[in-house]
Amino acid sequence: MSPRPWDIISSKEEGSFGIFSIRRKRARSPRTAREHDFIILECPPWVNVIPVTTEGKVVMIRQWRHGIGGDTLEIPGGVVEHGDTPLLAAHRELREETGYLAEDMVPVGFVHPNPAFMDNRCYTYVAEGATLNGSQELDDKEDIDVVLMEPSEIPALIRNGVITHSLVVVAFYRYFMEYLSHEPA
Repeated sequence: MSPRPWDIISSKEEGSFGIFSIRRKRARSPRTAREHDFIILECPPWVNVIPVTTEGKVVMIRQWRHGIGGDTLEIPGGVVEHGDTPLLAAHRELREETGYLAEDMVPVGFVHPNPAFMDNRCYTYVAEGATLNGSQELDDKEDIDVVLMEPSEIPALIRNGVITHSLVVVAFYRYFMEYLSHEPA
């Protein structure tokens, strides 16, 4: 049995900050009839791309992350711009962040990054047959180094705390557990 939906009493945008807006919702519990305030981050959808070269290497990126004040080892990804589809955004982010293009983008599913207070989805694609086709097209807020890795190295990098970005860990879960085993996403 699923929990019953809460009645929304009011909903007001508190501010917009580029990659997210803050919304305050007041809702009534169907169980207790008490009202509570909730803060929701309204975010656009995101994409993650696992690029696999024709030689079987995974194209990873290393970049500085201001949230943790350090660099991270990740896969290419970013926001789905207004008017784009997740697929178009996946192709764009791969090209801009790495200079690679892919023969095919295979969707492997989506996750809700944090449904407790965020309303968006993060889609993951495997970029098959990725080949270097030019240079990076980074924006002013990006400094990214491209790193090629053997797929067999990645589980140990996750286990040992080298890959710590939660959405990247989930993407690799999908890659190893669903994509490589050809189970449906």
